[in-house]
Amino acid sequence: MNPLGSILVIARLTLREAFRRRLLWVLVGLTALIVVLTAWAFGRINDVSPVTGPVEMAAVSQTLIMLAFMFSFVLAMTAVFAASPAIGPEIESGLLLALLARPIRRSEVLLGRWLGLAGIVTAYAVVAGYLELGAVTWATRYWPADPLLAPWHLAAESLVLLSLALVMSTRVASVAGGAVAVVGYGLAWMAGILGGIGATLNNDVLRGAASLARLILPSDVLWRGTMFALEPPPNVLDAGGLTAQAFKVSPFFAGSGPEPAWLAWCAVWVVAVLGLGIVLLNRREV
Repeated sequence: MNPLGSILVIARLTLREAFRRRLLWVLVGLTALIVVLTAWAFGRINDVSPVTGPVEMAAVSQTLIMLAFMFSFVLAMTAVFAASPAIGPEIESGLLLALLARPIRRSEVLLGRWLGLAGIVTAYAVVAGYLELGAVTWATRYWPADPLLAPWHLAAESLVLLSLALVMSTRVASVAGGAVAVVGYGLAWMAGILGGIGATLNNDVLRGAASLARLILPSDVLWRGTMFALEPPPNVLDAGGLTAQAFKVSPFFAGSGPEPAWLAWCAVWVVAVLGLGIVLLNRREV
């Protein structure tokens, strides 16, 4: 079997395992509940203060971004705890050794696992994200600057954490690897906040620390892209006399989206981390 065929077989087995564990059905049920609650909550907000001008739009956008942050945390936890037991337990149980007895390389196992889990996480992020945005738009008639792009930024952010957790699973226990990935996600988000404060105060130390954190774990780059996509269009804010200065202290505001160089770094980072995972798995006794 050629390498691509082996990777696709492992990916299909990963999807089948996810269905057997009912992970997808749990996510579908939770998503349906959250969408209904979102439509109800934003409907009540619109009843109290109808979204008719820039100020109301700004308020709804900040609430929507806070909701997106909670959703991004759910996505992060889903990605991490789906990937953390993907490799290690199979090594300990001897299942990986039986699999490698066939003409399948260790790299193909890792990439197949990543592909299967990435498909699940991406599909969930995009479908649930569009449903959430549809519920908010239906309830408030609010239309963000780039609603079609926001769920894809969230999906890419979850793939960064998925890659990290999967590589951790080649060397450390599932719980430990998952904890490291989740803590790293939180620290990266905090570094992004400090970077925003540094930009406001013109503090090069804080801005440099934030840039270093994004190089190490670029999840905050993609989160800032999500925030920027969910904000009101700039012309709407300008019409209401609102500028970025009015939100500069808010942790749920991005004055601009991620630069192309940072987005390219996210892709390079994922490839490099998967490459490291292949090296670590090849050097581990099974």
